[in-house]
Amino acid sequence: MAGTSLLALIDDIATLLDDVSVMTKVAAKKTAGVLGDDLALNAEQVTGVKAERELPVVWAVFKGSMLNKFILVPAALLISAFIPWFIVPLLMLGGGFLCFEGFEKIAHKWLHPKQQKNSEREARLKALAEHKTDMVAFEKNKIKGAIRTDFILSAEIITITLGAVAQADLTRQIIVLCIIALSMTIGVYGLVAGIVKIDDAGLWLKRNGNHAWQKSLGGLLLAAAPKFMKFLSIAGTIAMFLVGGGILVHGVSVLHHVSEHSAQWAASLPSVGAILGALTPTLINAIVGIAAGGILVGSFTLLKKLKAS
Repeated sequence: MAGTSLLALIDDIATLLDDVSVMTKVAAKKTAGVLGDDLALNAEQVTGVKAERELPVVWAVFKGSMLNKFILVPAALLISAFIPWFIVPLLMLGGGFLCFEGFEKIAHKWLHPKQQKNSEREARLKALAEHKTDMVAFEKNKIKGAIRTDFILSAEIITITLGAVAQADLTRQIIVLCIIALSMTIGVYGLVAGIVKIDDAGLWLKRNGNHAWQKSLGGLLLAAAPKFMKFLSIAGTIAMFLVGGGILVHGVSVLHHVSEHSAQWAASLPSVGAILGALTPTLINAIVGIAAGGILVGSFTLLKKLKAS
């Protein structure tokens, strides 16, 4: 009997781990849209900090992010246990916020393309050049701002993950939420630490490289660092529309049926049917995401103007 019980326990554990693995993959895929923006925003938060203080600042934000997760994960589990009906509205709010944030970024760049960049750059240069500036306070403000941003993005990640595991039992929910929270935090801030040091690595190679290829690599890293940051920002914005739009499409039955029927119709076309059938849901998610973002940003802007008048 003891041997049979042990085998049954091992089988249960194996089943649990298999389920957790599948659900974690689904949750990670759904939260991927937030990561590009998370990386770009957090890497951008450290700009203006002295080179030797970049990693300590990233470490401080990492600790703040972990504290955010310690608050958000139990809150998500309480919602799932006592008010599970609230998960779908939370998901829709999260999806709408992603679309709003993505469209607002684009709209802001269109309306204030150079003014914003110049003012931010001048503020950073002034903070670094002015001897009277309290660099400790400057760093603390940077860290607080980054942790606030992280809280919003972490809430989105946890909400989307909760939606992916909403039908699972409490044990699986806890494991998946903890895995996503830990892996996303360690992954994001590990990458941020690497990203903010790309230019330093390039400069070191350019100055201290013993071979021509090392100096060339250093120059390449120096040139690539700002372009990589820009790519992350663009990729993150696109992903926000895709993920946010996807959440809205799956949450609104009419849009979900339109997406399914459109994909089936595209798949039935000769020659290119297979490709179009696979791309159609993604395209619809993007269209819905951009449209929702435009409507939300337009409504928010109109309300602000009405309130001001």
